[in-house]
Amino acid sequence: MSRPAVSAIVVSFNTGPRLKECLYALIGDPDISEIILVDNGNPDAMQSWIADFAEKRPGVTVISGQGNIGFGAAVNLGQSRAAGPHFLIINPDAVLRRNSVSGMQAAASDCNDPWIIGGRSFDLYGREERGPRRRELTLWRAVTSLLGWNTWTLEATPAPSEPIDMPVISGAFFLTSATSMSRLGGFDEGYFLHVEDVDLCRRCREAGGRVIYDPRSGALHYGSTADAPNAVVARHKADSLARYFRKFAKGPIERVAIAIMMPIMRAVMAIMRR
Repeated sequence: MSRPAVSAIVVSFNTGPRLKECLYALIGDPDISEIILVDNGNPDAMQSWIADFAEKRPGVTVISGQGNIGFGAAVNLGQSRAAGPHFLIINPDAVLRRNSVSGMQAAASDCNDPWIIGGRSFDLYGREERGPRRRELTLWRAVTSLLGWNTWTLEATPAPSEPIDMPVISGAFFLTSATSMSRLGGFDEGYFLHVEDVDLCRRCREAGGRVIYDPRSGALHYGSTADAPNAVVARHKADSLARYFRKFAKGPIERVAIAIMMPIMRAVMAIMRR
């Protein structure tokens, strides 16, 4: 039985040579029907390589010239040019494991829109990364995790062997449908970097949809390959956390707590990133 076509959407900003590994894995995967590469900014040499790569492969489209518009906005831009009907969102420093897409499609086969299927991302040693399995994000979990007591992510807990509903999966590697993203309005472009995936998962569940973690599907994720200053990354993450908590705050007490805690968290994150 044939499955819906899949458009892989990759957003790249100063990724480095790992982008080549990502694209070669995608172009060689029989379940990927097209690749949409959104170039938010890369060195001239890499841009030349990208142009040559796309020119020789009719299934590759490069979107460039928009500058660094942020991850969520770039994914939304890529989706606007993608044929779909399924979208694989994958980081430019992630290498897709063969047969992962068909497994994720199988996990989604009994889902009604909207749905999101996240996969297992792992490091060079095969260890599950921090992030593919997460609880709902709360201010308490953000603060405690920042202070070294991880109450949010679940990589230290026993891993499931079959697909399982999960509050939050990682935006580094997931499958969804064009109709799901349309219903959700895509990523919230108010987030420049970080937390936009947490926001998307929450909105999916609140819309009556399902967020599922599929441990059978996977990608090697190098991580931290983008050439961006630590202080800039920390600032974007703090801004995104502030946006998230304000957006989903329930009542005046929670809003006051956010107003008190966010400056403290912002200062701690800036110190830790030095």
